[in-house]
Amino acid sequence: MKKLNISLAGRSFRFSIGGLLLYLIAVTVLCALGNWQLRRAEQKALFLQQQEVASEAEISDLNRQRQLDLKALEYQTVSVSGYYDPLHQFLIDNQISRGKAGYFVMTPFFIEGRDVAVLVNRGWVPMAQDRSLKTDISIEEANTTITGRVNHFPPVGLVLEGADVPSASWPAVVQVVNSEILAKRLGYPLLDFQVELDPEMTDGYRREWRSVSVMPPEKHIAYAVQWFALALTLTVLFIWLSHKK
Repeated sequence: MKKLNISLAGRSFRFSIGGLLLYLIAVTVLCALGNWQLRRAEQKALFLQQQEVASEAEISDLNRQRQLDLKALEYQTVSVSGYYDPLHQFLIDNQISRGKAGYFVMTPFFIEGRDVAVLVNRGWVPMAQDRSLKTDISIEEANTTITGRVNHFPPVGLVLEGADVPSASWPAVVQVVNSEILAKRLGYPLLDFQVELDPEMTDGYRREWRSVSVMPPEKHIAYAVQWFALALTLTVLFIWLSHKK
């Protein structure tokens, strides 16, 4: 393999073209990973700031909101007036609370003055060994005002085919919440987010809503420093191995 000789500051360096290419590729990849971690740190810092601002904001009246989408309302505490649809409820399967398996009870709530409903997560209920429902989840169809936190639908791990298709009977069991599919089943439109019912509200079950946990920006910065340090170490090794007295 062809060798290159370079003299610099009275010192001679000798390396192969293939070795130089490998070094340049490796350093480029390491620096790219470091820059990616720095960008992730900026994104996480912005996300945490938005989450804090949303959680500390005053209670918003969902009935008067012009923009009813998750991006505009996520993590905000809202109040909403209307009434439940007690005949068509969903049980979100595979939900674990305190080490036990159960369901989240999702009840459609018609928003007063709007031609749309929102799914209200009324909390966690246990399931029996035969996967039947232990708890009576019936609720009255009466005008009321509720408060809760706007959030995305409950996350799941591995999504299997058909997991977003609810069972035939009511309450319908489903593993993955897809608002479009559930809206077709209900016959009326649904918003693309849930309202987690406030623990102080009635008509709910076990509600231990968690804040979204993400990797802090500091950890991303630490990973970035590691990638840049590897790039620097590789550079020092390459120069040392190429040096010729």
